[in-house]
Amino acid sequence: MRALAHPIRLSLLGLLRTEGPMTATKAGERIGESSASCSFHLRQLSKYGFVEEAAGGHGRERPWQATSMMTDVPEVADNPEFGAAADLFRSIVLERHFENAARWLEAKESEPAQWREASQFNDRMLYLTAAELAEVADQIKEMLNVYSDRNLNPALRPADSRLVSCVNLGFPLLGGQEVPR
Repeated sequence: MRALAHPIRLSLLGLLRTEGPMTATKAGERIGESSASCSFHLRQLSKYGFVEEAAGGHGRERPWQATSMMTDVPEVADNPEFGAAADLFRSIVLERHFENAARWLEAKESEPAQWREASQFNDRMLYLTAAELAEVADQIKEMLNVYSDRNLNPALRPADSRLVSCVNLGFPLLGGQEVPR
């Protein structure tokens, strides 16, 4: 888990999950890192099973691919060290989502009206049981999974589609937390 909690590795894994297999050189161009740095980080991701070599290349021109389309981190860990690493990973991912949302808010006025209207920035406060919250999460995952095949198969993407971030957070508020209104 700690191996994944690195900004370059998260960028590389996200890139492979949304764009499909690519070489360290191509990935470096896309994320603004050197091919040597990307090669090192891809090997580290491979060591822990997050990526693997893809068919169709050799030597420095070998492509890499993600081994799965999502990282499922258990909410409860038996091992305190794993729990700490999982929380570090979650905090880095959460920070990245909020940075992306802030960038969208800054730039949205220069975006086409259809994208401004379609974007979502909402929340809802509900009284739910733990089982109901889990059910809501499952329903959202199921609904979004319908579009997942488009990530690795550009032929399935409508011409006017863009890569979109759909973030779902659901957690109980703790005493003293301010309720957004």
